[in-house]
Amino acid sequence: MKIFKQGILLLLFLLLFWVLLTSIDSQELIAGGVIVILLTLVFSRKAAVFGDFQITFKSLIYSIAYIFVFLAALVRSNLDVAFRVLSPKLPINPGIVKVKTSLNSKTGRLVLANSITLTPGTLTVETKGDHFYIHWIDVSTQDVDLASQEIVSKFEKYLEVMFG
Repeated sequence: MKIFKQGILLLLFLLLFWVLLTSIDSQELIAGGVIVILLTLVFSRKAAVFGDFQITFKSLIYSIAYIFVFLAALVRSNLDVAFRVLSPKLPINPGIVKVKTSLNSKTGRLVLANSITLTPGTLTVETKGDHFYIHWIDVSTQDVDLASQEIVSKFEKYLEVMFG
């Protein structure tokens, strides 16, 4: 059943990606559909990343909300880094902090680590179990709980629902 779910999610993802890259034309949709079906048949067993995703109405709503939360964090962190660069004193206090995640899913942790890395000012350096080591542009605390609250918590509550 898990392989079937992986295959369906892979098919939907590839079809959505195809539609985003091309125009909505009947010939392109047919060609894309054939290619997507062939790719799904060949690679569905290897698409384990889609196996952890929860298929519920709540997880779909949280997925959409996560996109907006991530985009808001991305804009905020871009502005923060830009102001730091443009400031005459360059107010930075870089360092590596240890944060803790409560996510159990490997895919959820992967998405969390990538979300942290994609926001300017933070970079996931290493993951060990339920701890991440993050290079932070302005370390305000070395306390694991406070750093986790500031860096991880805004993403984690959505990923928990999406990936379990």
